[in-house]
Amino acid sequence: MAVRRLPRPHRFDVCVAAGGLLGGLFLVVIGLGTRPSDDPITLFDGPWPVLAPLAVMAACEVARRAASRAALLTGTAAITADLVTQGNLSTILMFTDLVYAAVLYSPPASARRIQWITGLLTVAGTLVPFALWRVPEALLIGVVVGVVAYGPAATGWIVRNHRDAAEAAQLRAEQTALLAEMDRTQAVTAERARMARELHDMVANHLSAIAIHSTAALSIDDPDTSRQALTVIRENSVEGLTEMRRLIGILRDGSGDHEPAAAATLEGLAALVDGARANGLDVTLDMAPDAGRGRVPAPVELAAYRIVQESLTNALKHACPGRVTVALHRRDDTLDVRVSSPYGHRDGPRAPGSGAGLVGMRERAALLGGTFHAGPHGPRWTVHTAFPLVEGEPA
Repeated sequence: MAVRRLPRPHRFDVCVAAGGLLGGLFLVVIGLGTRPSDDPITLFDGPWPVLAPLAVMAACEVARRAASRAALLTGTAAITADLVTQGNLSTILMFTDLVYAAVLYSPPASARRIQWITGLLTVAGTLVPFALWRVPEALLIGVVVGVVAYGPAATGWIVRNHRDAAEAAQLRAEQTALLAEMDRTQAVTAERARMARELHDMVANHLSAIAIHSTAALSIDDPDTSRQALTVIRENSVEGLTEMRRLIGILRDGSGDHEPAAAATLEGLAALVDGARANGLDVTLDMAPDAGRGRVPAPVELAAYRIVQESLTNALKHACPGRVTVALHRRDDTLDVRVSSPYGHRDGPRAPGSGAGLVGMRERAALLGGTFHAGPHGPRWTVHTAFPLVEGEPA
C-alpha cells in the first residue's frame, strides 16, 4: 500500500514557525505572560506550562500552507490549552496567522466556512458575556475574539479575493495574447496565400506566353516567324515586368515611388482577351450586356477577372487547337463565369506549370462563397464559377 507523502513545507512557513517559537521562548525566559498567575482561569501556574501549546502552535505554523485546515484545527486545540496557562503572546500571534493562512490557502468552501465561524464566535463572545455579567468590560471579550479570530479571517478573505482577481486578470491577458497571436498567424497566412494568388495570376500568363513563343522561335527556322515570336516575347516581358514592379511597390510599406496597380474589373476582360489573341490563342468573349449592369462588388470583379486570366493561361499551355470561349452571364443574384477550351490528348504542355492555378481559382471562389468546377465535358475542358452577389450591394 502506497503511503501518501505530505508536500515539503514552504521555506517562509519554516521561518515563521522558528521565529514564533524563539519569540515565545524569549517571553517565557523573561517571565512575561498574557495573564497574571492569580487569574481565575489559570489552572497551570508558572511560566513553563505554556511551552506545550507554544511548541504545538509552532509545529502547526510549519504546515500553514501545505495542510492549512489540519493546522488550524490543531492550532485551535493549542490556543484552547493556552487559555488555562499564564498564556504566551507568541502563541496567540501564531494562531492569528493560522486563521489567516487557512482562509488564504484552503479551498473556497472551507475559506467561507472559516470566515462565518469566526464571525459567529465574535458575535457570541460579545453578546454572551455581556448578557451574563451585565458589565461593559464584558464586551472586551468579543473585541479580543474578533481581533484574534475574525480579523485575520477577514484579512485572509480580502487578500484571497485580490489574488484570485489578479490571477483571473493574468489569465485573461494570456488568453487575449494567445488569441491575438492566432489572429496574427491567420492573417499572415491569409495574406501570403492572397499574394501567392496575385503573383501567380499576374505573371504566369506572360511567362507562359514567353515560354511558348520562345520554343516556337527556336524550333522553326523562319525569320518572319522568329521575328513575330520575339515581338510577342518582348511585349509579354515588358508587361510582366511592369506588373511585377507594381506588385513590389504595393508590398513596400510606406513607399510612394510606385503607383498601385489598377484593380482588375469586368471592363478589362476585352483587353485581356485581346492579349490572349496576340499570344496566338483563338478566343472569343461572350459577355452579356447585363453582366456588368450597375455595380458588381469589387471582390467579385477581381476574382472573375483573375479566374478568366488563369483559364486563358491554362488554355494557352494545355488546350488542343481550336476555339476558346469566355462567357459571362448574370442570373438573378449570381454572376456566372464559364471558360471552355478544346480538350484532348497531347504530348505535353506547351509550357511548364506549377499546378497552383486550379488551387488558386478554387480558393478565390470559396472566399466569396461561390462554387467552382473544372474538368472535361465531352471534347472540351470547362472552368465554371458562380459568384453570389452580396445582398444589399447595388447591382
